[in-house]
Amino acid sequence: MTHPDLPNLLPAALELPDPARLDPSGPGHPPRILLLYGSLRPASFSRKLALEAQRLLRALGAETRVFDPHDLPLLDSTSADHPKVQELRRLSLWSEGQVWVSPERHGSPTAVFKNQIDWLPLEEGGVRPTQGRTLAVMQVCGGSQSFNVVNALRVLGRWMRMVTIPNQSSVPKAWQEFDESGRMKPSPYYDRVVDVMEELVKFTLMVRGRSNYLTSRYSERKGAVAATALAQASGAVESAPVVPAPPALAAQAAAGPACCR
Repeated sequence: MTHPDLPNLLPAALELPDPARLDPSGPGHPPRILLLYGSLRPASFSRKLALEAQRLLRALGAETRVFDPHDLPLLDSTSADHPKVQELRRLSLWSEGQVWVSPERHGSPTAVFKNQIDWLPLEEGGVRPTQGRTLAVMQVCGGSQSFNVVNALRVLGRWMRMVTIPNQSSVPKAWQEFDESGRMKPSPYYDRVVDVMEELVKFTLMVRGRSNYLTSRYSERKGAVAATALAQASGAVESAPVVPAPPALAAQAAAGPACCR
């Protein structure tokens, strides 16, 4: 069906929102959450915060994995076949949500943390290891509270096509917030971490199983329609497969233009 007011629109690539595809049902397994942290120090506070978050996520019913960035090579210093790179990519594909925790260094995330994200491709063989996954961002500060890192991680998460939850955590003077056994002390900062993990699990339950639908883009569907038409015109295929209109669009087309209903 053509849209008189939208002459530049390709109707075959338009997908009207379908509430039926957003029903409450979803996968029955626990939410799968991957945690990344950004320091190699033996007493890393970002690691301590990641482990505290892991305990909370498990209490909330999630299945978790924490990636150890030790021995992960610098980007492009070796091939992607390196075992640590493959481990990281497998974990990202396994995950339905992620937690990113980085110290603040010179006002930004650390190189250790960024190197992990840089090894994750936006797309590889038609598979996107981060797109559509939920994301919670947190940071630890050596001094007063700052939000430079969580803001930067939000930008990075958007670039990686992730669904970043609204809440976040920034822990100032992190060296004061953990006891000798590495556990986070009771405080408003701890309570905020609990808030963030609760929210992450809820958003993950809403998004998982629907992420492909939620991240389906008109521009990409339009490209697929154009590629099919080009293949047909060049004789690469005998006939172009019919691109089915979404159910809501098909029903609207069958009913005729709005002015005639």
